[in-house]
Amino acid sequence: MSVIEKIDFVQMIQMRDFEGIKALVISKVPIIIAALVILIAGFIISDFIGSLLVKALKHKGVDSSVHSFIRSIAVFFLKFIFVLSALSTLGMNVNSFIAAIAAGGVTAGLGLQSSVSQFASGIQILMNRPFRSGDFIDIGTVSGTVREIKIMYTTLITLDNRRVIIPNSTITTSNIINYNAENMRRIDLKYSVSYDTDIEKAREALLAVAKRNDLIAENPAPLIGVSEHSSSSINLACMVWSKSNNYWPVFYYMQEEVKKEFDARGIKIPYNQLDVHISDNK
Repeated sequence: MSVIEKIDFVQMIQMRDFEGIKALVISKVPIIIAALVILIAGFIISDFIGSLLVKALKHKGVDSSVHSFIRSIAVFFLKFIFVLSALSTLGMNVNSFIAAIAAGGVTAGLGLQSSVSQFASGIQILMNRPFRSGDFIDIGTVSGTVREIKIMYTTLITLDNRRVIIPNSTITTSNIINYNAENMRRIDLKYSVSYDTDIEKAREALLAVAKRNDLIAENPAPLIGVSEHSSSSINLACMVWSKSNNYWPVFYYMQEEVKKEFDARGIKIPYNQLDVHISDNK
């Protein structure tokens, strides 16, 4: 409705010109219908695009916990655009309305810089997928299993069952080690034997322990060799492979069973000792 039409409409009300008001309203019916069609069709299209977006996110493997959030944001902006289009069809000036929203957005953005940074970091994590729910990660200051990924923060559960909530901006600016990113993981172990021990005998003992556990992979095969000649022992490196989820069960299995195997085969594990020599000088 133009400025002149608004003035005429006000004058009609003041003069109680009901016939004029009726005629003006009837003349605007096609425009009103067109605006309603834009609005209804726009809302339907927005919901349809939102559904397509969710399918695309699932196809890309984005964590399911954020599908609804991203969909709601996208649908909101699409519906907002269609509302502005409908208002423009009715003859309303939406430029000032958009300018006011933009000014308010700038003001809010300045006051919520930290939150905006968290939000942007959350989107980055969800799109780049450096880790997923259930992965065990290390970000330098803390490590644990990812419980949930939110837009503003990520929750980890540590090995001692503590819940740690980390701002997403901290994660995106840190080095991330994802222990579950690959299906297989190597477990590096070290065992010490005395200098009197037959190295081949010790190697056979370690291989026997590794072969008894089905969680330890045959390919790549376990690798065992001398890693160091220390002051009181020969150190053997024992490297075995397993699925990433079986890292700790295999680690503790090897630590316990190797001690039992060494004892059964008479292989001595040295310990630090001090030899004292007494000189009888008179």
